[in-house]
Amino acid sequence: MRNYFNYFTEIEERFQQRRGSLLMLSTLDWALIETWREAGVPLEAVLRGIDDAFDKYDARTLKAKGRVRKVNGLAWCAQSVMAAVEQAMEASVASPDPQESQPESGFENERVAKYLEDNAERLERAAIQPPADSVIAESVVRLRALVSGLRLEPASSLEDLDRTLTVLEEKIFAAVMTAAAESELTALREQAARELAPYRGKMQAVQIRQVQQQFLQKRLFESRSIPRLSLFYMSLA
Repeated sequence: MRNYFNYFTEIEERFQQRRGSLLMLSTLDWALIETWREAGVPLEAVLRGIDDAFDKYDARTLKAKGRVRKVNGLAWCAQSVMAAVEQAMEASVASPDPQESQPESGFENERVAKYLEDNAERLERAAIQPPADSVIAESVVRLRALVSGLRLEPASSLEDLDRTLTVLEEKIFAAVMTAAAESELTALREQAARELAPYRGKMQAVQIRQVQQQFLQKRLFESRSIPRLSLFYMSLA
């Protein structure tokens, strides 16, 4: 659960800082960050990868005689981030982190309960057509049961709670996908393919598929006002 509150924002700020402008991250960029988070990529590795990518870019810019194409997307840093992950894994094996078992701050029990309660209310207000509406209703009931449990006794493991929330979110996504029109899904997949096209050479096939899936989920949820349930999004709520 480390870095939950600043994972998105620090990556965005570092990318903007190194690019030298306040370019807003795209839906594709956010989807890529989500795949890193779900894969357990440490924040420090992502930031190091961004720095490494721009260090190389800056070096090429100094040597180039003409104009160098501006970096327009976070996916441009994907290869460097993966390289930084491998370096971090090698370093962690050689020198385990003695702080790994320390409890995290900022996840006060009532705040978590309030976050889940707010999401239950947002799900109830979402305009969902059958048959996905039944899955939404079941998820609302489950969220409120989790809220009641938290207010009786603090969660023994936030990781376990977050896994439960992720499963609920996956069920909702599957139901929304089933209910969505073919034309909508086709249009979203085509948009994802267009936006990914410049970066295919810098990303592995598995990662491309993950980003496409995250892109699809993000757009479908946004268009239906469905909240993301993971505790990772609590700071963004």
